[in-house]
Amino acid sequence: MTLFKLIQLRSLFAGFLLLNLAACVAPQSIVTQPISARPQQNVLTQSNNGAIFQSGTAKLLFEEPVARRIGDILIITIEENLSAVNSANSGANRSGTLSLGGSTSLPYMPGAIEKLLSGTADITSENTFAGKGQTNSSNTFKGTIAVTVVDVLANGNLVLGGEKQIAVNGQTSLIRFSGVVNPNDIRAGNTISSTRVADARIEQVGQGAIADANTMGWMQRAFMSIWPF
Repeated sequence: MTLFKLIQLRSLFAGFLLLNLAACVAPQSIVTQPISARPQQNVLTQSNNGAIFQSGTAKLLFEEPVARRIGDILIITIEENLSAVNSANSGANRSGTLSLGGSTSLPYMPGAIEKLLSGTADITSENTFAGKGQTNSSNTFKGTIAVTVVDVLANGNLVLGGEKQIAVNGQTSLIRFSGVVNPNDIRAGNTISSTRVADARIEQVGQGAIADANTMGWMQRAFMSIWPF
């Protein structure tokens, strides 16, 4: 084996290895913002000894204890039910007929063309096209997750983030959630539906033997990425 062929084989092997490594890279998470935040320290207020009104606890007497500040916990009720149907039909039809009847004498015409046109010719053409397509998609996601207030925006809206991990017999299920909510939409019990969350990002990832069985192998993914057909 010559040196040139050896270099070619090494280059080919290196390229194939890079494709395999690229195929093995795990997909990036759609939840990119922080999913937890520590609460800020409370501002010290002067207490009025002997007074009924205390500024530090006044809100608890007249308001439902719901998430308002950074670090507070809010319960998200995931109620996602999405369905979509798309159907399309198209068709086209075109036909034509041409009849030619020539004379016995055609001046300035070559002999072969004059012989063809001097008789009677019938030409018929037809073109038909029909297309049909339909797409159905349905997704249902239900559950609950406790999230943390990561930030409070200037208009009072709350930026939320959180995750939940459940491991059973070596199988791990990971749920991540992020979004923005209006505190006025928070219901009694410090809960809010996921349908009331803006910029919501919900992600469910499984790890373990069952998840591996439902994943395409790295070599098959590598070939699928470069297969031209």
